[in-house]
Formats: sequence, structure tokens, C-alpha cells
Amino acid sequence: MDLLSEETLYRQYMEFFELAERRRRWSVFDDIPWDTWHERSRDEHLAQCAETFLGVEMYLPDYVSEGLNMMRTSFGQTWFQVNWGYEESKHALALKEFLLRSGQRTEEQIREFEKMVLSRRWKMPHSTPRRMFVYGAIQEKTTWMSYRQQLNRARGLGDPVMAEICRYIARDEAAHADFYQRTLQACLQEDYEGTLKDIAHVIKEFRMPAYDLLPDFDKRLAVMQVIGIDREVFFRDVLMPTLKKVGISRRDLVRAHGLLRQEQGEDV
Repeated sequence: MDLLSEETLYRQYMEFFELAERRRRWSVFDDIPWDTWHERSRDEHLAQCAETFLGVEMYLPDYVSEGLNMMRTSFGQTWFQVNWGYEESKHALALKEFLLRSGQRTEEQIREFEKMVLSRRWKMPHSTPRRMFVYGAIQEKTTWMSYRQQLNRARGLGDPVMAEICRYIARDEAAHADFYQRTLQACLQEDYEGTLKDIAHVIKEFRMPAYDLLPDFDKRLAVMQVIGIDREVFFRDVLMPTLKKVGISRRDLVRAHGLLRQEQGEDV
């Protein structure tokens, strides 16, 4: 990254960090209404989704270590990775405490789940920072959408604890997505064609992190679809708003896919 890029990234990180410190900080212990949960709120679909996202969060050491190694020469991106890791760790703690305090999972069940999850290792899906910026923008927006869907279900079931957990987490994920979107806007200003092709490449290959590493992945995916997390919602609430935010139209994306195929020697 050249000096201009680093100045931009540093400024973006400081704006992100200031807003986080002033407006978004929350406590797992003080801000979640744990005492308001009732047995009538029990819902296995919500519990399964909470367990699934807890499993995804368990790969945090892999996410952070690989991200720090890739971005270590950029102050803005490195410090974002550290702050991101802190916020994601709170998400994991809140989900774990929900499962334990509500009695929907036991300590032994959580420990066994952790062993199964951590027997595998997550690997970064792309080898360049810019492609990981694209991936981060889509992945964080997808995670926001997923928690929003769970928030709606929790409210419908009268579960104030899971609703508040999802509200806080979704707010964090929206901020993460916004940071990556603004980073992509800077990349497009510096190298429009190259960034556009990277966007097309990442969209073509996109998969959420760690889902395919979790035990009983197909069953978990089916439960999430019951909650309302499916391909149609992904395109409507994640992909198209993300492209619009960074200033990319469908026509731009089609052209980028054509350029990629030409580069790869495929028939257009």
C-alpha cells in the first residue's frame, strides 16, 4: 500500500474507532437483560443458530492471526483487526452465556462442541489485501443480515435476552461492514479496473467463513433457512446494497466478470 492509501486507511480507522468508543461499546455483563429470560421463550432454532455463530466465532485466533500477518505493514488495517477481534470476542461470549444461562446447552456440550470445532483450522480465502477487503465487506454485511433475522425471530417469540444480544451484535457488524465498504471506495478511486475485477472474483467465489468447517453443517444451514437466511435475502439485503454503497452497478459487475474470464482464457 502506498503512502496515500495508508493515510486514507489510518483516517478511516480513527473515525471507526472514535465512533466505537463513543457510541457502540457495550458490556456482556451489564447491558444484556439476563434475568428477563423465561422458559416460554425457548426455541431450538434460535439456540441452534446461536451455537452455529458461536462455532464460527471460535475460529477467532485464525481470523486475527492471518489478518494481522497480511496487514501488518498498515497501521490502520492492523489496528482495525485488533479492534475487530475484541468486538467479535464479545459476540462469542454473549452467545455462549445465552446458551448456558438459558439451560439450552450444558457446559459439557459446549466443551465437546469446542473440541470438534477447534480440531479444524480456518484458512484465509484470498491472498491479497484488496480481495480480503471485498470479502470483508460482503461477509460482515451478511453477518449483520443474519443477526437481524435472528433479532426479528427473537422479538416474535418474546425473547428479550436473545433480541438484545442480536441487536448489539448486529450494530457492531454493520459498523464493520461500513469500514470495509469505505476501504473499497478508496481502492476504487486508486485503481478502478483492478478493484472491479477483484470484486467480481470474490463474489464468484464467496462463501461465509467456517460454516463448512462446523459439525452437521447441512443441518445448521437448513435451520438458518427456517429463520429466514437464504440466497434471496443475501442478494436483496447484502450483495446489492453493498455494491450500491461502493458505487458499482450490475452493468459494471457484468463487465468485470467478462474481463476476468478474458484474463483466465475462458470463452466470453
